[in-house]
Amino acid sequence: MTSPTGRRSYGVKGAPYAFLLPATILFALFFALPIGYAVWLSFRKVHVSGLGLGAGARTEVWAGLENYRDALTDNEFWAGALRVLGYGCIVVPVMLGLALLFALMLDSERVRLAPFTRLAIFLPYAIPGVVAALLWGFLYLPDVSPFYYVLAKLHLPQPNLLDGGPLYLALSNIAVWGGTGFNMIVIYTSLRSIPAEVHEAAKLDGASPLQTALKIKIPMVAPSLVLTFFFSIIATLQVFNEPMTIKPFTNSVNLSWSPLMKVYQDAFRRGDIYSAAAEATLIAIATLVLSFGFLRAANRRNSRDVSQGGAQ
Repeated sequence: MTSPTGRRSYGVKGAPYAFLLPATILFALFFALPIGYAVWLSFRKVHVSGLGLGAGARTEVWAGLENYRDALTDNEFWAGALRVLGYGCIVVPVMLGLALLFALMLDSERVRLAPFTRLAIFLPYAIPGVVAALLWGFLYLPDVSPFYYVLAKLHLPQPNLLDGGPLYLALSNIAVWGGTGFNMIVIYTSLRSIPAEVHEAAKLDGASPLQTALKIKIPMVAPSLVLTFFFSIIATLQVFNEPMTIKPFTNSVNLSWSPLMKVYQDAFRRGDIYSAAAEATLIAIATLVLSFGFLRAANRRNSRDVSQGGAQ
């Protein structure tokens, strides 16, 4: 087969697959295969014969759904899930609300030093999560925190942020401080893509900046809000760095504070990788169900709004 220029075009149809091959191999080796191996381990367990001593005393056997049944009836696992639910009820609305507010403020015509302000808001996201948790952990300690020193000098109450209910606020603050900048950039980029004619039409109609934000900007960036909410749900269900790093600072955070910490405890402290694999699979299933459920509800609502708009 020859091209119109007379040159041979062998392999043209296979070129896209050749370009995709490296990414496909990496995806299979470092994503698909580990997931498949974890799922396979979740259906296995170790059978101990006698005292468990000697060669062949410990053998790996098929366990069926036993690991999943144990995980679903584990009070520690469910307690961690409830703690993450409370944590997420604080983090997600506060983080997305601040991200939307900052994005709208940066998109305003009256804002000054927009590049510097945008960088300053985004900069905490560039700091690794463990470093951020350590930084805030020391700021929460009464003996070393400058905030507690100022409160003591002013004879004001010094709350213990690493115990009881305030612990949720302390952990949520770390996540909000680190994640708001990323979500702000996503929403701000969407705001900048709104045509200038839309803003001019709003001005001609006499709309105030607040009315323009509520009636035009926010509805038009709804897909970005859905995307950031989707990412926030996934990050919340997989919270690990913040409580694990804060744990040495307080006794209020145990090794199973979150479901993912429970997986870590079972796999690397108890040595039960089979139960840990089942728990990790359950977390992945919960993440998929909640994420796709939310996306489906959002798409259904968008379709209904579009159909109603067309009918009008």
